[in-house]
Amino acid sequence: MTKKYVFSVQSLSQALRLDTFLSGLEYFNSRTQVQNLIKKGQISVNGKIEKGSYPVKNDDEIEIVLSEELNVIIQPENIPLDVVWEDDDIAVVNKPKQMLTHPTLKETSSTLVNALLYRYGYDGLSDLNGVLRPGIVHRLDRNTSGLLMVAKNNKAHEYLAEQIKTKSAKRKYLAIVHGNFDDDFGTVNMPIGRNPSKPEKMTVIDIGKPSVTHWKVIEQFSGYSFLELELETGRTHQIRVHMSFIKHPIVNDSLYNKLPFKVKTTEQVLQSYKLKFAPLKNNDIIELEIKPDTDIEKVLKYLRSINK
Repeated sequence: MTKKYVFSVQSLSQALRLDTFLSGLEYFNSRTQVQNLIKKGQISVNGKIEKGSYPVKNDDEIEIVLSEELNVIIQPENIPLDVVWEDDDIAVVNKPKQMLTHPTLKETSSTLVNALLYRYGYDGLSDLNGVLRPGIVHRLDRNTSGLLMVAKNNKAHEYLAEQIKTKSAKRKYLAIVHGNFDDDFGTVNMPIGRNPSKPEKMTVIDIGKPSVTHWKVIEQFSGYSFLELELETGRTHQIRVHMSFIKHPIVNDSLYNKLPFKVKTTEQVLQSYKLKFAPLKNNDIIELEIKPDTDIEKVLKYLRSINK
């Protein structure tokens, strides 16, 4: 028994070796693992088996065939879940930091999906996003905490996905960034794609996908700002990439920010704190908001103490 994973390459500004490109993605543990699969003929490009040195280009279709012993089996795990709101079709959870939203071929346990499977079961979550992402309509980075919508069935999944697509669902974040702003609010409208030299990172790039982030200043300190941000699109690492691009990187974001900060936190000081969406079975509008997480509170306390 085998399973196939197929995806189309997008947003590369230059060709990359096949083994280098794939090893930078979340599916694999190492370049050696990728090379072994290539040698076994389990990875093809545009229907043809290629060597690891094959230069991957935009619009290439890569197919990965995993044999039964390599298939990922996602087990339910009794992990505490902070369910902020739910009905028969949708749940909204407050995902903690240091937790992946869903398993990958690298990590198959201790994720939000493992916890969701324990609470709702395999039949209690949508399956439109495949075996690794039951119930997952959108995601948060491992070290971004906060509100995340979960679909309990496929009809709810499609309904929520359409709201995200049409921008009727609203997702707002809190972040603390380096630097100060002359304006009270603004928008970053720059395309985002995978970094051609570092596939584990995203970057602003001409051939990337359209990406729009709105920001608003809540409070300013000497050299730092507390922001509310709203996503109009939902690209991987979008807020982190956009804020770094405009020279206001998020505090303690080790992937996109090399500037030092005196207070240690659990990686980037970023939280999904507000959601607005429509449930499936009535005309109500659900608006949810949670308090700033402990990292945000810790940093704000420090900044306010040195800015008295």
